[in-house]
Amino acid sequence: MARVLLVEDDSFVKWAVIRDLTNASHTVRSVGTALEAIREVSRNPPDVVVLDLGLPDLDGAEALKMMRAVSDVPVLIATARAEEAEIVRLLHEGADDYMTKPFSGPHLIARLAALLRRTSGGTRCETLVVGGLEVDVRRREAALDGRKLDLARREFDLLACLAARPGEVVTRRELLAQVWQQPYGEDRTIDVHLSWLRRKFGERAAAPRYLHTVRGVGVMLEPPPDTDPMPRS
Repeated sequence: MARVLLVEDDSFVKWAVIRDLTNASHTVRSVGTALEAIREVSRNPPDVVVLDLGLPDLDGAEALKMMRAVSDVPVLIATARAEEAEIVRLLHEGADDYMTKPFSGPHLIARLAALLRRTSGGTRCETLVVGGLEVDVRRREAALDGRKLDLARREFDLLACLAARPGEVVTRRELLAQVWQQPYGEDRTIDVHLSWLRRKFGERAAAPRYLHTVRGVGVMLEPPPDTDPMPRS
């Protein structure tokens, strides 16, 4: 059971989704505007947001940006817009999944379940240690040389995926499948998040310390030679 915030102004769609999610034992709160949604996310955070794009006060894409400024809550976009460029843009801007209308109740429930599974932190070992990097999987916190890293949720997921396999090249296809839950996608998605991680690590692609890109293959997290290797707990 999850606490779902449904952001939808079409009353027919709203009540159909509420019925399906309630029958699946989820608790649903519903709002019809972007500003109400942002207020709810800030004051009473749900487990997941189902966000329509065609809202009466703000476009859902703008609402997504505003949500990401205050919360890392998982967001599933549900809209009639099906243009690939729009989908890619919204995924880059912080959406976690995307469904085009019309869709069935079972399909929505299955996608929400998958989204919640991959954003719940999992049951892996609590702390991954790679050189001076520590990644606390359960708390979803990371620190480098004792300095806490301020990571967005997707950045943390990417880092945890790499830290679980130190010294090993993780292919781009594996990263898309494990971090983004997509069988395929644009390399730009990975490159953008990797660039943000490097910035927070204080390193550059031209002079990497931890984050190494293997051209045409994938990414490897490896401690620099000036740190003593430490076992993972």
